Amino acid sequence: MVSIKSGRRRLVTGVAASLTAGLALGAFTLAGTANGAAGTADAERHTKPTVVLEHGAFADGSSWNGVIEKLRADGYPVIAAANPLRGPASDAAALRTVLDHVKGPKILVGHSYGGNVISQAATDDPEVKALVYVAAFLPAPGESALELTNKFPGSTLPGALDPVTYQQADGSTATDLYIQQDKFRQQFAADVPAQQASLMAAAQRPIAQAALGEQATTAAWKTKPTWDIVTTQDLNIPASVQRFMAERAHARTTEVAASHSVAVSHPGLVADVIERAARATVR
Repeated sequence: MVSIKSGRRRLVTGVAASLTAGLALGAFTLAGTANGAAGTADAERHTKPTVVLEHGAFADGSSWNGVIEKLRADGYPVIAAANPLRGPASDAAALRTVLDHVKGPKILVGHSYGGNVISQAATDDPEVKALVYVAAFLPAPGESALELTNKFPGSTLPGALDPVTYQQADGSTATDLYIQQDKFRQQFAADVPAQQASLMAAAQRPIAQAALGEQATTAAWKTKPTWDIVTTQDLNIPASVQRFMAERAHARTTEVAASHSVAVSHPGLVADVIERAARATVR
């Protein structure tokens, strides 16, 4: 079940061309009209913004594959950036190198912890026209992912984690966090087919434990048009936490009965929200 809040429902209108006039003018005129229509369609494709996708913890760029396929079919240029998952500030700096490389208007999309990253990376970037948060964090300055997760009850992530401590080059120790593979589907991707979820578990990218406690310094959602997809069956970021952040950001919100891996299980819905954001902000 999907519900849409604070947003206009899409109106689909059809315009039928008159065949009588075209037939009267002959084949040459019809050919010219067809070529003109094709040229208009090409021009529209070229003016569409680039969609930049930022994955979150325990995932990688391939988690966007279904969304990318649908966006490309509709003529949108797409980049799925690689998120280092080391900390919001350094990860935002890495994402800004991607944003700086892509010219023209952009729609910036973040999943999960990727929401922390896009909130900082988009600050003061006039070419980022809209933000789309997908089962994601929208931290205010001074807040961390860990603090927000614990704001309301419901997350079962701590009991599913597999921490790995290692020695760094300077001799200090750090900890990376994975999700235990045998708990991955239930925790992260309950509505994804079992075989696909198993592959996701094996390919998951760890996040630095310190990244979850690092506080945000800026919040681009305070100044940019914002859309949000809230996943009501999420065991990582409880729906109550997601709603709190979306309402605070005055986001145009879509709720869906989905797991944390909504981009994998509902790629069409995610792509549709992204395209709505693009149409509303890029002319």
